[in-house]
Amino acid sequence: MRKSFVAGNWKMNKTTTEATALVRDLLPDLHYITSVEIVLCPPFTCLHSVAELLKDTGIGLGVQNLHWEASGAFTGEISPCMAAELCQYAIIGHSERRTYFGETDETVNKKLLAALLAGLTPIVCVGETLAENEGGQTADVVRRQVKLGLAGLKAEQMRDVVIAYEPVWAIGTGRAATPEGANAVHRDVIRVVLSELFDRNTAEDVRILYGGSVTGENAGELFAQSDIDGGLVGGASLKPDFIKIVKAAG
Repeated sequence: MRKSFVAGNWKMNKTTTEATALVRDLLPDLHYITSVEIVLCPPFTCLHSVAELLKDTGIGLGVQNLHWEASGAFTGEISPCMAAELCQYAIIGHSERRTYFGETDETVNKKLLAALLAGLTPIVCVGETLAENEGGQTADVVRRQVKLGLAGLKAEQMRDVVIAYEPVWAIGTGRAATPEGANAVHRDVIRVVLSELFDRNTAEDVRILYGGSVTGENAGELFAQSDIDGGLVGGASLKPDFIKIVKAAG
């Protein structure tokens, strides 16, 4: 049985003061939910303060991005070993990174391998745009992203990777994919590709999250699906609604 997993991606929101206030509001309810693996991913500037608050809570901390090199002349970047000093997880290849900052399947792969080498658990994002969805290209796009993003991994490494399916057209739009539609992508595309790349047992063990307008209202129906193992939650992770979402995954 795969343990449910819910990660909150705060994106470019919250100052350090605001972040610590939010964590203090969430902790009384989240601290005692042990049936779900919970991860918070605040901006880089908030990591140290949030890490202090999460000590001994069982709640993980993640970065929203990292570079694949361990060090060097890469102004403004954060290396995997820097992230690993405070964090246990790293979001890689989020659609906003792909859309606004030129992230590619190849750079996703480099970052994934570097994150694993640093001892981080990567949360690798895949998903199609609205045009690709309406053009019937969802399976082809997601299949390509999974294959190229995971290139070079061995089955034993894959067990330390989390995948998040985030249809780009559903992120921040209020238009979540239907539970059945999202589950079909998880089951019939992502797990099938994982079986081809590795083996059936590995494919079954990997946790696949859904992201894209997840709320406290639709989380229960989404997480009840056979192959949706939790959520990568954006805007709703900045609100008390996040507690409802986590409880729905339990």
